[in-house]
Amino acid sequence: MILNIRVDHKTADISKMEKSSQKLESVFNYIHDKYPVKEYLKINTCNRAEIYMVLGECSIENIQFDDFVIETNDNAMEHLLRLSSGLESMIIGEDQILGQIKDAQKRGVKEGCCKEVLNTIFLKAVHVGQVVRKKTKINEGSLSIGSAAVELAESVHGDLKCKKVLIIGAGKMGTLVAKALAEKNLKAIVVANRTHDRAVELAKELGGSAIHFDKLDEAMADADVVISATGSPHPILTYEKIKDVVPLNIISKMVMVDIANPRDIEENVSKLGVKLFNIDDLRDIAQKNREMRETEASDAEDIVKNELKLLKRSLKHLEVEPIISNIRVTAENIRLNETQKAFKMLGNMNGNEKIVDNLTKAVIERIFFDVIKNLKQAAENDEKNVIQAAETIFTRKPWL
Repeated sequence: MILNIRVDHKTADISKMEKSSQKLESVFNYIHDKYPVKEYLKINTCNRAEIYMVLGECSIENIQFDDFVIETNDNAMEHLLRLSSGLESMIIGEDQILGQIKDAQKRGVKEGCCKEVLNTIFLKAVHVGQVVRKKTKINEGSLSIGSAAVELAESVHGDLKCKKVLIIGAGKMGTLVAKALAEKNLKAIVVANRTHDRAVELAKELGGSAIHFDKLDEAMADADVVISATGSPHPILTYEKIKDVVPLNIISKMVMVDIANPRDIEENVSKLGVKLFNIDDLRDIAQKNREMRETEASDAEDIVKNELKLLKRSLKHLEVEPIISNIRVTAENIRLNETQKAFKMLGNMNGNEKIVDNLTKAVIERIFFDVIKNLKQAAENDEKNVIQAAETIFTRKPWL
């Protein structure tokens, strides 16, 4: 069984998502202890937390977890393909999710928790995401979370020209913000990051300056706009900190955009007069973006449905792959042994060994072509009796 448990922007606001994201780890541990979890992968972004699992034979139909969407098998896989295509993103068509899925798959393989089934599913998801972006215009001119954050700041200031902007966090989200700001003719752009070298690198790309985290107070006191996107588990900009470091004549004009999850900026900071936005405020921008891409989204959904059929077929083939592998390995070993015997009997081949080698390969391929094809079809059609018969025939030694 393939299981997906998630919380995202569709079912939760930022406050609920923060709490549920933390709770999701407990849910995972519960399932891992109670059920036969064979594989798993986790995806965490600013507006979603998801876990994919492959479970052995069990029944979880009666299990429910408040605050989470739970889907299995076809529905779980379809969701992932939609996700990689940008159809499930808050900003429809955004490209960042595809990279995040790639990263999750590579990390899972490295850690040994992403094996044959999830690897097949996630590689297909990456492929589908690439196909959708190639065959449709779903991401053409689309916003990113970073550019939407900039748009929120512009909704207050009207124009960011000649404004001073402080970016806190030089990771992927911070970089997206920076790219969106690059053409705004800013008076100054300052990047703060716990890893100072990364801040320097990003600031150099933008023609701005980098500061150490211990200089954050000074930078805030001089900023018109603060956009924060760190991976901190706790708020880094509190009510008391901002009250202490930002002058009253600046604080009432300041715009802060928090696109981190968990949030970087305490909610009650807005009581100081700061115009504070968070991920929830991106929804209006996201809706406008979605309406502009309805036709492209429809085309993308058609691609997803077709690719889901191919994915299901591939997973069925995995059921008989051990039998097929055994056939190929055994046949190849016999072919090599018999070919070597033939070479010795024939003596000097005058350089024609390759011809004989290719001939024996072709014979083996032709002999087992229909066998392997029929085995795959049996898997696709759930013909368990055929698979069991093949398993008995081709895994019992010697069969050739």
